[in-house]
Amino acid sequence: MPKRIFRKYLPKPERLREHKSLSFLGEVLSDPNLWHINRRSLAGAAFIGIFAGLLPIPLQMGLAALLAVRFHCNLPLSVMLVWISNPVTYVPIFYFNYRIGAWLLGMPPHSGEAITVAWFVEQLIPLWLGSTLIALVCGGAAYITVKIAWRLAVVRSWNLRARNRERMQRREAKKAEKERVKKVDEQPQPVHQESDPERR
Repeated sequence: MPKRIFRKYLPKPERLREHKSLSFLGEVLSDPNLWHINRRSLAGAAFIGIFAGLLPIPLQMGLAALLAVRFHCNLPLSVMLVWISNPVTYVPIFYFNYRIGAWLLGMPPHSGEAITVAWFVEQLIPLWLGSTLIALVCGGAAYITVKIAWRLAVVRSWNLRARNRERMQRREAKKAEKERVKKVDEQPQPVHQESDPERR
């Protein structure tokens, strides 16, 4: 069941092979291990995609693809989850990461005055610290979530199969009981002859 769900929503291999930002991988994209859908592969891909998507770097898809190839994780999910950061979400995500990094380093928030190149370079330290920490935490949470969700889906599938087996067994038992009763009813009843008192 989990495989069907992921297979339905993940991008097709052909589509990813044609993507410009992944063309540098060339023949590596033909490796079937990159397209496997199992618990280990998808959990690793969830970590990689979220981790790469929360880092303040260009070519996040390329990094996610390289990590997926290196650790034999599902490539489509790795690349798809990178889009957690996109033109709409860049500012809130990286501002939050920056504030976390600044808080960890004890840096006061910037008032908006005297923005220079030196100031900008200095702000990269809390941005990178916060982004790396948040990427690790969120990636780890995604990894655990996929593992748990997969396990719950498997257990639910087992329970459904067990219930279906029980239903079938009950149906078969009822059917067998009906056939037994029917056979008993169809058997000829013995004729009881009354004894003649005069013959005694």
